Amino acid sequence: MKILLVDTYYEEFLKTFYKKNKYIKNSNYERQITSLLQENFGTSDSYSFYLRKNNIEAEDIIVNCRSLQKIWAVNNNLKYSNIDFRFPHKFSKIPFLGKRLGNLKVLYKIAKEQIKAFKPDVLYCQDISFFPPDIINEIKKQANIKLIVGQIACPLPSKSYIKNYDLILTSFPHFLDKLNSQGMKSEYFKIGFDERILSRVGPLKRDINFSFIGGISRHHSLAYKNLEYLVSKSDLEIFGYGAKTLPINSIVRKKHNGERWGLNMYKILGRSRISFNRHINVSENYANNMRLYEATGMGSLLLTDKKDNLNKLFEIDREIVTYSCKEEAAEKGKFLLSNPDKASQIAAAGQARTLKDHTYNIRMLELIEILRKYL
Repeated sequence: MKILLVDTYYEEFLKTFYKKNKYIKNSNYERQITSLLQENFGTSDSYSFYLRKNNIEAEDIIVNCRSLQKIWAVNNNLKYSNIDFRFPHKFSKIPFLGKRLGNLKVLYKIAKEQIKAFKPDVLYCQDISFFPPDIINEIKKQANIKLIVGQIACPLPSKSYIKNYDLILTSFPHFLDKLNSQGMKSEYFKIGFDERILSRVGPLKRDINFSFIGGISRHHSLAYKNLEYLVSKSDLEIFGYGAKTLPINSIVRKKHNGERWGLNMYKILGRSRISFNRHINVSENYANNMRLYEATGMGSLLLTDKKDNLNKLFEIDREIVTYSCKEEAAEKGKFLLSNPDKASQIAAAGQARTLKDHTYNIRMLELIEILRKYL
């Protein structure tokens, strides 16, 4: 089985990465993608690494990284002119939008050639909103792929964007009925933790009492009030993206410590005694997000919002701690910091559970079983 993993990275992360590594964009494709994957953004190469460990041929491509994709095109004699970056549509004259659409046209072209070159049995798309329906159809026809799989843990795009996938995997249990009602084949597939991170960050001093790392956006509106309250009632330190979208006088903005990506994010988790977690609105009453496993994997005590399925992932009050309102979150955070031995005991149990049941090596064994079922 050959699997090509298609991913997209946040534009903010890519800007930060290339600004920090000013000369990397002049490097060859292999050096660039290796350097990007070593940053451990998102799932990074966790899927491909553990698939290969289990004797599956797998490779990653980051289809929205312009510098990386242009180098691949040059290295593989794929010709394009500057005019390719101008979208031939009335929207092309609109600032920002036209440039983005034009760039996407070239990025689709390069991605299609990468897929044809790799000749995968399975095309695994981590961002099902990247390829529009017509591009997915073209890929199906040209690349002779046996199975096109999409993975989602965010709001569902329009049906036109998912109907051409053969299978959708989701960490949202409640999405299964929604997808099945639309005639889509779907399977429940959880997120995990890459244990290699622990050796990459090395030993860390737990010098942050209480932290939150995450985005602030319209998808997090229900949880924003919790952050406001905790900042006013505790020494919660906030990291992540989206602070610039907040009002100047926002108490959250005033206490914000800026963006942290990849390994730098894991280092904050590794330094935190308690990690506060909340889910996006679309999760409804189901726990699913990456922070569940990232925080526990790094040995931080996870304080997360109470969800119906959480006890299937962790043992509550022994491996993690939950809250059902902002007042309870503040109260439990204060109690745990006042009882460091108890907090350390829960954090250690949570880490042990993640390393036992929620690693990406385990997840890839589960994924292989799912893919073979549909192949």
